[in-house]
Amino acid sequence: MKIFIDSADLDEIRQAFAWGVCDGVTTNPSLLKKAVDKRKAAGEKLDIKEYISQLLQASQGSPVSLEVTELTAEGMIAQGKRLFEMFNHIARNVNIKIPINPALKDGDTTHFDGLKAVSVLSDEGIPVNCTLIFTPEQALLAAKAGAAYVSPFAGRVDDLLRKRAGIKFDKSDYYPADGFVHNNELLEDNGIISGIDLVRQCVEILEIYEFDTEVIAASIRNPRQAREAALVGAHIATLPFSVICDMLKHEKTHEGVELFTKDIVIEYVNMLK
Repeated sequence: MKIFIDSADLDEIRQAFAWGVCDGVTTNPSLLKKAVDKRKAAGEKLDIKEYISQLLQASQGSPVSLEVTELTAEGMIAQGKRLFEMFNHIARNVNIKIPINPALKDGDTTHFDGLKAVSVLSDEGIPVNCTLIFTPEQALLAAKAGAAYVSPFAGRVDDLLRKRAGIKFDKSDYYPADGFVHNNELLEDNGIISGIDLVRQCVEILEIYEFDTEVIAASIRNPRQAREAALVGAHIATLPFSVICDMLKHEKTHEGVELFTKDIVIEYVNMLK
């Protein structure tokens, strides 16, 4: 499974690539603004355009998703083309993030505009990351429209199931991949019993029909959920920097290192000098 870092912080991105574990970056305008404001507060003089250029260079040619802000097909297509023209020449790694359905409510005229934008941009050779996927059928439609990536939001599905059941939780709390029984009832959303189950179903459908589209497990909240995304065959997981860091941690690993240091053989060490 490839790992994309879900961040716009240059320090985090550079560190993840330096560790040799990062295969790409996903970001959005809010994360970019936060990162730019952080740099400005430290005394740097730069704007968001210059910052995106630095981010693309720091990503070493690996895919970087940049998001549109418009909600109509025409607006998303125009913004997608503009972002690609402005930035892809820097490192040849820009992907355009398009929502599967930009309608604010059911019945809005923009209901299919996400698919239209995915289709037009993909036909023009612009790779699209179709985001805000909450059902396998949405992933199927996005793949048929030509999306290079689909991003099912695992953590947000878990949030939805708990909220509907009136369960108090912290977003970092683990949610069982095989579902959660509350008041003798298995929580589900139209046959989806967890965020990881959503990822699994998306992977299964796209593999059955041999789409080239890759599934990005998004909204991953903790290392165990990252592990489970890998186990159900997600091609990619996009992870916050904190989750990537936590994936390395285990008390017995620290204990083992401590034992190693107590067992150092001086003759062996001297041989390596």
